[in-house]
Amino acid sequence: MNSDDLDKSSFLPDFCNVRMVFVVVLIAELLAILLTLGLSTRLLRSASDLAHYSLFIQWIALSSVAMLCISRPYLKKLSDPAVATLSYLLILLVSLAITEIAWWLIQNSPELSFGSTDSHALFTGRSLGISAIVSALALRYFYVQHQWRRNLERESESRIQALQSRIRPHFLFNCMNIIASLTRSEPRLAEEAIEDLSDLFRVSLQDARQLVNVSEELSLCRGYLRIEEHRLGNRLTVNWDLDDLPLDARLPSLTVQPLIENAIYHGIERLPEGGYITIRGRKDPKSFTIQVINPLPADDPTNPHSGNQLALKNIRQRVEVFFGHRGKLSSYIEGDEYCAEIVIPYPYEDIDR
Repeated sequence: MNSDDLDKSSFLPDFCNVRMVFVVVLIAELLAILLTLGLSTRLLRSASDLAHYSLFIQWIALSSVAMLCISRPYLKKLSDPAVATLSYLLILLVSLAITEIAWWLIQNSPELSFGSTDSHALFTGRSLGISAIVSALALRYFYVQHQWRRNLERESESRIQALQSRIRPHFLFNCMNIIASLTRSEPRLAEEAIEDLSDLFRVSLQDARQLVNVSEELSLCRGYLRIEEHRLGNRLTVNWDLDDLPLDARLPSLTVQPLIENAIYHGIERLPEGGYITIRGRKDPKSFTIQVINPLPADDPTNPHSGNQLALKNIRQRVEVFFGHRGKLSSYIEGDEYCAEIVIPYPYEDIDR
């Protein structure tokens, strides 16, 4: 969910969600325990009081959750102040209704009296007072959390846009050089290269907050490799090993393409005879992995890609913005090969954080 979605959404969580219902039940039970510890003086009576308080508070809590769940489609259309006011009044009305029912049961069933000698007015006032305080604190918490998430999303979007804008000039400059070299000798190939470059432009100008399918990212990579093949000819060989890769998986755009660009400009191009690039993908139990492998230049086997660590850093930061610790970009040397490896969680759920 991006900040535009958060701006339009209610600050209330989804009370129709089972996990949220469980949280409410847990908090209500903790409140019942707190009241029991504060009001009961004997152990046996404490157990009985806890059962009564739990029944009463859970009744109010679950009824309030049910009403907020039912009214969610209507509350989503309102402003935050209106949502807060109506939700607060709704919870108080539910509390009042449950309190009146509980009082009627107490009058007709003395064993449910909690051992209390309160009058009707005091019993009702105490119940509504506790409900008013707890619900006010809860609504305030939800609002502050929503504002924090909104600010976090905006900050993340700004970082993504900035990081993506750093990548654009790099590959654009390289592609323009390739097209310029083809214009005089191979006009038809230059036209094809321009079409592939237009696809790169289109993707780079898209909303950086959106994830793309792996199939789309790989299509972009193939277009970029066609541009490079026009320039490098037989010096460039590409091996695709993607049989196990889920093509419907999602990842940030312009994630794999810069890794391939690194492999060419800091690997293949520095080898007089050229070489191969292996693009390998696999699916793991909770993620998928894409590797870009290229041979190391013999003159500098210990410090590959030293001049282009900024691009790798940018990609790593973009992945972390989207996926946190679940996504990562790493690089390592294995034998005479350099491997850049990106890991993305799969299946990915855009959890309402």
